[in-house]
Order: sequence, then C-alpha cells, then structure tokens
Amino acid sequence: MTDDPRFPEEKTTPLATLAAPWGREISLQGVEHESGLKILRVRIKEGRARFTILDLDAPTAKAWGEAMMTWAKTAES
Repeated sequence: MTDDPRFPEEKTTPLATLAAPWGREISLQGVEHESGLKILRVRIKEGRARFTILDLDAPTAKAWGEAMMTWAKTAES
C-alpha cells in the first residue's frame, strides 16, 4: 500500500484471456479503485511490446458487449 496520491490503490481480478487473430491477446480484468469505482479493463497485446488499454464503466461495457453479440450472431450465419 502506498500513501502517494499519484498512485491510488486498485484491486484487480483477472476475468479472461482470449487469443485473437493475428497473434493478438485480449485480457479482461475487473478493477476496483480504493474510491469504490469499478471498471472493466480491456488490455490488447499486439506483438511483443505494443499494448492498448481501455478502462470502461459498466454501462459502456454492457453496450459494447451487446453490440458485439449482435454482430457475432449475424456473422455466424
């Protein structure tokens, strides 16, 4: 634990790791900040050193998930 306000405490919980096309890896984590804020962290690893990290609130994660499910259902047929 740190008392430095520049580095607030957060608790992370691994949720899933997915292999994606073209050698990418997607990791999902639940993150709870010491303030009580809960977010979903999406981390996309491309190659050996490039990362994209998105922190999403619950409404955004839900809308994104629903949009992906809608697309996946139509792409399977």
